Amino acid sequence: MTTNWRTKLAHPGPDLHVHLLGIGGAGLGPIAHMLLEMGVRISGSDRQRSANTDRLAQAGAQVYIGQVAANLTELTPAQRPDVVLISSAVAADNPERQAATALGLPVVKRNDFLSTLLARRKVIAIAGAHGKSTTTAMIVKVLREGGIDAGYIIGANLPGYGNAAAGRDDYFVIEADEYDYMFLGLKPALAVITSVEWDHPDCYPTPESFHQAFAQFVALVQPDGLVVSCADDAGAEALRRGWTAQRPTWLTYGLDELAHLRADDPQAEAGSGYGAELQLYNAPMGELKLRAPGLHNMRNALAAVAAGCWCGVPVTESSRILAEFGGVSRRFEIKGEVNGVVIIDDYAHNPTKIRAALAAARAYYAERRIWAVVQPHTFSRTKELLPQLVQSFGDADNVLVTDIFAARERDTGLINSAQVVAASPHPAIQHTPQLRDAVERLAHDVRPGDVVITLGAGDSYKIGEMLMQELRVSA
Repeated sequence: MTTNWRTKLAHPGPDLHVHLLGIGGAGLGPIAHMLLEMGVRISGSDRQRSANTDRLAQAGAQVYIGQVAANLTELTPAQRPDVVLISSAVAADNPERQAATALGLPVVKRNDFLSTLLARRKVIAIAGAHGKSTTTAMIVKVLREGGIDAGYIIGANLPGYGNAAAGRDDYFVIEADEYDYMFLGLKPALAVITSVEWDHPDCYPTPESFHQAFAQFVALVQPDGLVVSCADDAGAEALRRGWTAQRPTWLTYGLDELAHLRADDPQAEAGSGYGAELQLYNAPMGELKLRAPGLHNMRNALAAVAAGCWCGVPVTESSRILAEFGGVSRRFEIKGEVNGVVIIDDYAHNPTKIRAALAAARAYYAERRIWAVVQPHTFSRTKELLPQLVQSFGDADNVLVTDIFAARERDTGLINSAQVVAASPHPAIQHTPQLRDAVERLAHDVRPGDVVITLGAGDSYKIGEMLMQELRVSA
């Protein structure tokens, strides 16, 4: 009788074979890296080759480019995986997924898989509509450099750490993605909630359904655990105030004067981040000064200080470690400077994130001219959040809007980027449909001293890469 995959996953090793559909993505890629470190046999596929698929192949995974039935049907019974793990982007009609089902292989999503994988760990789960990746990375850095060999999964690359590690300590830090209800597969000992602001309308049709999912997430926190939530976020505060059970315990953080862990009177410095004095239950805890720009990163850092404190890392030590935090990939990532023009890429893809990234750019670069290149992400999000989106560009001097990045969706014809431009009150906004259109406009109009920031979760980062090439040629 074949051993159940859950039994094998409880003690992962070479007798377990996991096949991942979407192996190069931000959701499954880190899991694959972690399993490889544990000695698990890994195979998987993705629609196209990427730096992530290359790294996994080099680490020992069998990677197929293209998702076709033959990836599984041509294997002998002895070569077939114990379980097939799929990303949320893999549709029911995906031929490789259908082949797995026809072969009788278990097909599972992340929430089901992670609940087994992490059952014996003290899970620190970071959830929220904004700031998950950066806050997760900050906590990983605090714990690791504070002497705790925690395991982790981050939805972005942290320099010096990558995006995943098994760790030898009981603690496991994970970015708890709300999309497709992934975070409901976790049973955290510590839950961090950065924000509860409606997003993913394709998954959560109403703000109430989004809020309810977070309430379900809190209900999964262990009774003797802790919830750390942002006092500055209206949705997180509504969740906390509506929580009637005595357990778990709550701790709030933020700039609000009633926050348990508070940053007092934060001050920005041009060319740097914010600095502030910390108060924990009104007791002075020293200064926190950040390199990472933006007031949102001060809030993220407060969450990391709270998590570190819960794990035994002193507040002063966490502050020292966070002072050296330089950010993660695609989060205010400075790609380079050519002919005096600074190119930045940011993953911001909803109104609040865009507003925060541009506010950070304005504080960091003071009086310099800022170009925002916005690639709206998914038709459903753009349609439902259009009123907020068009009001989020205020800190940019010039705005270019590309066509919508479809991601997992199809164009229904109900919304397009020309409508975004038409609805925006910004005085200098233009529709540049294709990435190349945006590059040509920028190459013609930018001048030394300008800052260009590309914003989006799709392929908008390519605009910065192409622009740097253009500027080098014209130098």
